[in-house]
Amino acid sequence: MSEFSAFFAQAAAIEATEEFIVSKRFKDKEGKPLPWKLRSITEDENQELRKAAMKKVKGRNGAYTPEFDSNEYLAKMVGASVVYPNLKDAELQKSYSVRGAEALLRKMLLPGEFTALMEHVNALNGYDQDLNELVDDVKN
Repeated sequence: MSEFSAFFAQAAAIEATEEFIVSKRFKDKEGKPLPWKLRSITEDENQELRKAAMKKVKGRNGAYTPEFDSNEYLAKMVGASVVYPNLKDAELQKSYSVRGAEALLRKMLLPGEFTALMEHVNALNGYDQDLNELVDDVKN
C-alpha cells in the first residue's frame, strides 16, 4: 500500500523546469549566451492549447468544419513552456512590433533556433520517448 501513495498529488513531482540556450545571439554583459527558462505543462493546459489551435474552415456547401492547425499548436505549446524571457511582456513584444507570445517567438528566433526550442520543449513535456521504447519499458 505504501507504493500506492506515490500516486497522490502531494507525492507527484512538480512541473519540470530547465534552462536551455536557445540562441547564441542573446548575450549577457560578459558576452555569454543567455539561457531561457522552460517549464513543462499539464495535460489540462495541453488540452486548452489544442482547442485554441482549432480553426473553422469553410467547406463546399458553406458549412464550417473544424481543422487542427498543428503549427499553431506547436507555437502555443512552446510559448506556454517559456518562463524566461517573459514572452507576454508588452515592452518585449513592442520592441519586435508584434502582439502575442507566439508571434514574438516567430519574430525573434531564426527557424533553426525555433526548431531546437520546440524539440527541447517536446522532450520536457514527455514527447521524447519512442512508442517502441515505452513498450519495452512496460515489458520489463
